[in-house]
Formats: sequence, structure tokens, C-alpha cells
Amino acid sequence: MTTEIHTLAGAYALDAVDEFERTAFERHLRDCDSCRSEVDELRETAATLAHDTWSVPPPRLRENVLAEIARTRQLPPDSAPAARKSFRWQRLTAAAAAVVAAAGVGTTVYVVQDQRVRDQRAIAEQAQAEIGRVRAILAAPDVELREQAVSTGGRVTVATSRLHNAGVVMLAANAAPEGRVYQLWTVRPGGGPQSVGVLHEGQEADVVVLDGLPGASDVGVTVEPPKGSATPTLPMVADVKLT
Repeated sequence: MTTEIHTLAGAYALDAVDEFERTAFERHLRDCDSCRSEVDELRETAATLAHDTWSVPPPRLRENVLAEIARTRQLPPDSAPAARKSFRWQRLTAAAAAVVAAAGVGTTVYVVQDQRVRDQRAIAEQAQAEIGRVRAILAAPDVELREQAVSTGGRVTVATSRLHNAGVVMLAANAAPEGRVYQLWTVRPGGGPQSVGVLHEGQEADVVVLDGLPGASDVGVTVEPPKGSATPTLPMVADVKLT
């Protein structure tokens, strides 16, 4: 029996071996009382350490455990009972340390992923609310629709409702010139143009809900440098008159 097969006890107890190693070690377990006892002790310790830490093993647990075990010096087995018992507890301590380290990393990963799930849920809920507002404005009994062709291709449609004191701007254009993006503007009586949205490079369509839009006189679309401009670049590629 080789030294290497004995050193798989910790990894086997933590289910951190591949199929080839598992088959070889399980064959070895049939003839090695010491390793069977060690595996039982390791599993009991791992179960105690992991109790109430997580309900589902965190992602990359196997990789984390293997990394910790690889950094822990493994001692060869000794035929003397006292020495073997000491060797077994040294490996038990090393494996326990690996479990604790993996649990810490796994818990951090879980917290990050949980935050990402909450963020994505908030984004989805916000998008759902925006869709609800769009439907409500378009279904309003006083809704007014106006549209105009975009000189670069496509159309911009504006729906306004005084009952909701809001409106929806829907842009469906062809691709902007290379290195340029579309930017949306509103013009209100007595005031200058106000930016209400800058599309990303390559983005050709957008839907924007705007509060107070019935009070505006124009909705314009311009072609601008990436990230937009402080003032519209003339001439506008579309200018929808609302009054």
C-alpha cells in the first residue's frame, strides 16, 4: 500500500476527490481499518463544523477544500498504533482547518451572490413598474399619440396623458452613425432643451417614461458623441411637436 493512498482520507471524507481517486480509495478502505476509522472521524468533525453554516454547499467548495489540503503538509502513516493515532489526529486537524477556511470563503461567496440576487430582483421589479406605467399611459382615455420619422431611419412616437401628467417616448431607429449615439431631449416653454436619455453605442431603440411631459412643447432626437452632450447637436434628426 502506498503512502499516497492514505493521504486521500481527508479529501475523501469531504467529497473532494475525483472518480478515479474515489474508486481507488474505496478499494483501499476495505483492507485498512485505520483509514476507515479516520474517515468516520473526519466526517463527524466536518458535519459538526458545517452545522448551521449553510443549507446548500457554496459554489467552488470542492476547489477551496482541495486548495487548503494541498497547502497542508501530509505525514506518512506509521505502523505503530500510538504514532498512527497521532498521525490521524494531525490530518483530522488539517482537514478541519480546511473545512473552516472553505466555509469562510463559501459564506463570503454566498453573501455576494445573495446581494446580486436582491439587486437583480430590484431591477426586475423596477422594470415591471415601468412597464405598468407605460401600459397605463397608453390605455388612458385622453392619450394623444404623435410620431415622426427619424432622418437616419426609423420613427419616434410620443404618447402623452394629462390625466397621468406623464408621457412615453418610444424610439425605434436605424443604427446611429459609427462612433455616435442617440440622445433624447424635451423642450419646455420658457426653457432650453433638457436631456432625458442617452442611448448606448449600438442601441437603436428605447422607451422612456417622463413625468410632466404634457407641459413640454417638443421631444427631440439628436446624434451625439458617446455619453451624450450638454446641449443638442443641430440639426435634430427628429423633432416631435406636442403643441
